[in-house]
Amino acid sequence: MKSFVFAAVTVSVLAAPAISLAQQSGSTVTREQVKAELKELEEAGYNPIRRDPNYPDDIRAAQARVAARHGTTPGQTGYGPAAGGSSQSGVPSN
Repeated sequence: MKSFVFAAVTVSVLAAPAISLAQQSGSTVTREQVKAELKELEEAGYNPIRRDPNYPDDIRAAQARVAARHGTTPGQTGYGPAAGGSSQSGVPSN
């Protein structure tokens, strides 16, 4: 009986991430859009295969070149969280 409980818990723990990922349907970005963005970044000089200790600087530089090509600023791509904004917590002011 003890091994059955252990097996049931193990299966449920391993299945939970797969079930939670399958339920995320709020994304509006298609696979083709992601591929197109990656192709643009590669054309701007980004190499995703290269092992680079300066990875964040490399991708940011490529994103800036792509944004300049489109006449926008980096961060206006529509992907990810809002760049600006604020939130407040605590006691409301009077």
